[in-house]
Amino acid sequence: DRGTASTFLAHVRLRLRTSKEARLAPTDRYRSPSDLPQQIPVFPLRGVILLPRAVLPLSIYEPRYLKMLEDILSGDRILGIVQPDRSEGEEESPPGKAVSLRPVGCAGRLTAFQELDDDRVLVTVTGVARFDLTKEVPTSKPYRLFQVSYDAFSHDFEVGAGEELVDRSNLLRVLRSYLEAHKLKADWRAILSAPSEYLVNSLSVVCPYGAEEKQALLEAKDLKTRAEVLMALAEMELASSESGSGGAVN
Repeated sequence: DRGTASTFLAHVRLRLRTSKEARLAPTDRYRSPSDLPQQIPVFPLRGVILLPRAVLPLSIYEPRYLKMLEDILSGDRILGIVQPDRSEGEEESPPGKAVSLRPVGCAGRLTAFQELDDDRVLVTVTGVARFDLTKEVPTSKPYRLFQVSYDAFSHDFEVGAGEELVDRSNLLRVLRSYLEAHKLKADWRAILSAPSEYLVNSLSVVCPYGAEEKQALLEAKDLKTRAEVLMALAEMELASSESGSGGAVN
């Protein structure tokens, strides 16, 4: 139920941190493209994106991805989150290795995991930098490996890049209107203390919109543009609700 307002708010509550905590992220060790592996396993998930310094909780239960998780934990803990192409149906995580993928994804570091009694594993992935898929690497492993390039997104390695250009007051206004329209409450102390980069990227990751809107947020050229797309999506939904048509953007 990623598309519900209540789920959206729960993520906002759980994942917004204080300015100090956001600045001391476990991914700060990655300062340039050369600090990340050029060949990484990828986890195709429709309607799911990752962005620098944002965190993404995942529940892993499929054998192919449990094997991927095992290999990641024994290695550099880096994986890529990428959406299947729009032409590949509606499955969240299509089976097989022939499924076309979107050309842009985001690399993240596995920063927490918990094994459950029902053979699921809960993990947290923290975003590092976006990438272009360049070439699939043949493998006998049950998951997919790709060569990737971070060169087009070198500014992703700079914490807070472009924050000064974000219209933060308007972003907060739209967020407040969105929450009020859905009769939801939020921890405004946490929201107000969060850096703009963390706020924009975290809201982009958890917002209840469809795959196309999510990809637009992922591929936005800079933080200012992403914030503007995010606000436009929220305002479109609010206007739709006010006109009586209802429903979220899908």
